[in-house]
This record gives sequence, C-alpha cells and structure tokens, in this order.
Amino acid sequence: MRHRSFSQSNPPANQSTRNDWATLKTLLPYLWEWKWRVIFAMACLVMAKMANVGIPMILKEIVDSLTVSPQSANAVLVLPMALLVAYGLLRLSTTVFTELREFFFARVTQRAVRNIALKVFRHLHALSLRFHLNRQTGGVTRDIERGTRGISTLISYTLFSILPTLVEISLVLGYLSLQYDIWFSVITITALSIYILFTVLVTEWRTNFRRTMNDLDSKANVRAIDSLLNYETVKYFGNEEYEARRYDEGLQRFERAAVQSQNSLSLLNTGQSLIIATAVTLILWRATLGVIAGTMTLGDLVLVNAFMIQLYIPLNFLGVIYRELKQSLADIERMFELLDENREVADSPAALALQVDRAELEFKHIDFSYEAKRQILFDVDFSVAAGTTTAVVGHSGSGKSTLARLLFRFYDVDRGVILIDGQDIREVTQTSLRQSIGIVPQDTVLFNDTIAYNIAYGKPGAAQSDIEAAARSAYIHDFILSLPDGYQTMVGERGLKLSGGEKQRVAIARTLLKNPKILVFDEATSALDSQAEQAIQAQLKDIARNRTTLVIAHRLSTIADAQQILVMSQGRIVERGTHAELLAARGMYADMWERQQARTTEADTQELPDSAIAVGAG
Repeated sequence: MRHRSFSQSNPPANQSTRNDWATLKTLLPYLWEWKWRVIFAMACLVMAKMANVGIPMILKEIVDSLTVSPQSANAVLVLPMALLVAYGLLRLSTTVFTELREFFFARVTQRAVRNIALKVFRHLHALSLRFHLNRQTGGVTRDIERGTRGISTLISYTLFSILPTLVEISLVLGYLSLQYDIWFSVITITALSIYILFTVLVTEWRTNFRRTMNDLDSKANVRAIDSLLNYETVKYFGNEEYEARRYDEGLQRFERAAVQSQNSLSLLNTGQSLIIATAVTLILWRATLGVIAGTMTLGDLVLVNAFMIQLYIPLNFLGVIYRELKQSLADIERMFELLDENREVADSPAALALQVDRAELEFKHIDFSYEAKRQILFDVDFSVAAGTTTAVVGHSGSGKSTLARLLFRFYDVDRGVILIDGQDIREVTQTSLRQSIGIVPQDTVLFNDTIAYNIAYGKPGAAQSDIEAAARSAYIHDFILSLPDGYQTMVGERGLKLSGGEKQRVAIARTLLKNPKILVFDEATSALDSQAEQAIQAQLKDIARNRTTLVIAHRLSTIADAQQILVMSQGRIVERGTHAELLAARGMYADMWERQQARTTEADTQELPDSAIAVGAG
C-alpha cells in the first residue's frame, strides 16, 4: 500500500475530505464509553429546561392573582406567597440540575479529549518513516492542538447549548400551541425557520474563511518553527530579515482572511438580530391585541413576553454556537485526517513476539524502492552469522543506510525477506523487533532534557546505578561528573549543548543500557574528527564483542577487522570478503582504500609543524 504524503492529504482551504457527520460519527464512541454519565446528564438537562419553562407559567399565575379582586385579605396573602415559593424553587432547580449536568459530564468531555489526543499521538508514531519525512512538524502539532481544543468546544456547545435550546424551544412551542392563538406558534416557527436557514447558509459561507485561516496559520507556524530550528544556519548567512519577510508574508495572508471572516460575522449578527427583533415585535403585538380583546389576561402577556425573552437569549446565542461548532468541526477534521493516514507498516493480525537466541541475520534477495519509479536495492543477499560483525561500505547513495531502515522495519521490502533466527520480521511484532536491536546512528539527536534522561531512554525506568554503569562503559561518566549539574545537565534542543563526540557517547551509553542482542552502527563516527573517531571506535568494538553487529561505514579503517565486508554500488552488492581478501582482489574496495589512505596521509602531513616537514624532506 502506497503512502500519500501529508502535504497531499491536506484538503484545500475550500474543500473538506470529511463531512461533518463523519467527524461526529468518529467522535461519538468516545462519549458513549461513559454512557450512564451521559444518560444522567441528559436527564438533568431536560429537568433543568422544564423548570426554566415553568418559571414564566408561575409569573403568569402571580400576575393574574394580583389582578383579580380578592374575596378576603388572607387569600391575597396566601396565594401569592405559595407562588413566590414555587418561583424560587424553580429558579433553584434550574441552577441545581444545570450544575449536576456539568458535574457528571465533565469527566466524559475531558476523557474523550484525552483518549483522542492519545490515539492520534500513538497513530503518528505508528506511521511509516515515509510519512514523517514528508510531514511538517509545526503544522501537525498545530492541527493536534486545535483539534483537541475543538473537541472540547464541540462537546460543550452541543450538549450544553444546542440540545438544551432545542428542548426549551420544543416545550415553549408545545405550550403556545395548546394554550393560545395559532398565530403565536406560526410566528415563532416561521422566525425560527428563517433564523436557522439564514444562520446555516451564512455560516457555511464563512467556514471557507475559517479553513483558509487554519491553513495559513499552520503554514506560518511551520515557517516560524523551521526557521528557529535552523537558527544557526540563518545566522551563518545573515538571513534574519529574509526569514522575517517570509514569516510576514504568511501573516499578511492570514490577516486578510481574518478580516474577511470578521466582516462576514458582522453581516451574520445583523441579520440574526433583525429576524429576532421582528419576531418578538409580532408576538407582543398579537398578545396586546388579545389583552385588549379580553381573550388574554395580563398574566398571559407576561408569560408570552417571558417566553420570548427566554428564547431570544439562547436562540441568539445559538447562532454564535453554530459558528463555533462549524469552526470546531473544521479544526477537528484536520486532526481526524491524521487518523485516516494509512499505516504503511503494520503488525499482521497473527504477529508473535520475536524470539532471539543466536541473533543470526539474513537478508534474502531484497528488492526495495522508496518510490515506484526509483528502485534503491537490487537482489541484496547476505547473512550475518551470530556473534560476528558484518560491515557494509560504498559510495553515498549506494543503499547502505536503507539496510538499517529495513531491518528496523521502517519500511517493508518489495521483494525478498529479512530473517532473524529464521523468523520473518514481517511476521513478528514491531515492538519486540525493535527491542532486540540497538543502533548508534550517524546523527545522534537527543531530547531536550537531562543527560540522565537521554541515557535512560534506552531502558525507561532504569535505576541511576544502571545509567551510570552504561555511562562508564561509554567513557562519558567522568565528563558528566565534571559538569556543574552532573547527570541532571540539560542537553538543549536536539542535544546542541554537547559536542559531536559527547553526543555519540551518550548514544553509545543509551544503546548499552538497552543491552540488545543485535547492534547497528550507521556511520556512527563519520561526523567526528579523527581523534574523537579513534576514541569512540574502540568503544564501539568493545560493545560489539559477542553481539551480532551490522556496521554501515564510510571510513574503511574503522571496519578492517570485520569478519565480513560487503561493498555496495548503486543498490547492489558488488564485492564481499574480509579486508585482506578484498584488498587482494584489487577491485572497488581496494580502490576506495587506497584513496582514503592517501587522503589520511595528506591530512597527517598538513598537521605536522613546518620544522618536521623540513626534516622529513631532508
């Protein structure tokens, strides 16, 4: 299954790959996990609205009781007092049931946000390396941030605003239909219909502006983060102003979209107010005519007016809510699109844990391509005997590092099979596979945390004594103790506060702590100077002893004692043998060796003082 890049998966600003119902359908199971809390919260919601609708009814009775001539003074005093008490209880009930609803539903909302965010996070880690090479970190993190916030907004507004408003409208319409002239219901229903239709149409139009704003916001954020991550490069070339202009271009486009969004909001608010004001005026006109005609009491006038006021506030807010819901859905849809990304490399349903005994590796007739039109490996076939070291060398682009990525199953091979102790790595769980392999990469990237944390990452939860033992084995313990904060020293973003050699030693300690049976050194010393390389190379040989080791190397001097050396060119193994055998063959390896030795001799000569060169010349 081919993977589409994230840039391709992003919909244009005016288009959605998911509809709103699909987004809601994805969300509902996370809420129904707490169905009893949801049911109880809904019951509290209905009770709160029934109490709220009952308040104008009590007001009507109070007004009517005061306008009727009492037969006795006692009747005047008793009846209104009972109604006043009922009025107060209904007011209190509305608040109590509303707060109970909030109390019982709070956990549902927060747990749903937590579960979805965690699922997206895990899914991102489960996606292939191909996806992560294409994605833009700033844009993805902003999509997740807005999406989780949108979920909370969507749940809160839907269940605490829209549903209560619909319940209250239904109760009011039912009462008006049963108790009064049909025109009251006709005016109310007509106003509601026009209001909802107007709100939906204008909000749908406005949603395009919101999507455009989201897209531009993400792009501006990506540019900002990318520029800050490459701070040194920006400084080297003096391009601070250039980066600022690029960032400002995105901000300008966002500004234009935001202004359009705000102008359309003003249009929406004005239209909604006009509809509501017209409806309320017509309702009061009909009620006034009823009082004059004697078909309605003053209490009825108060009741109808109170109903309209109660409906006006949430109905006016309903327009705001709908806009927020559409915006939240636009935000959530981007996050759910991440969940829609295909897992190019997934465990098979019958996958078992990898059982490693001897740790023998076999690459059998491997073909592989990152893109269909550009094949990288051609019939690569070799094995690494248990407890031995095999080195892979070749020019840049020959496919050496691809072998390590395939071994870790960042990608699946197009043809052939990779075996560990006779087990196809596609038939075992990825977790168990990667637990059995340790790697010291060419570019060691550390977490922006302490040295202790970065070493312990090889075995989370490791004791401090084990961390220090691994650091000693990697010959970095004394250096760490010389730092003011010792093992609690922060290494900075990507470990930039440490030198290349120090980062490599931390990586070695991390791998030692993991204690894997299979080791991969992916050009682990190519970025270091010769002195640091010699020191670290000795440590690598120590930790490779009695382990099955695959070394991907550029400098041939570092792998001269490997039991097997493979020479790759343009994705194929063109030579294989020991160091001595390959030199004797006078092929590609021997040519590479001679050229590297010549460069090494020239570099050593340049480092000698002038007097030494003069003596040597004489």
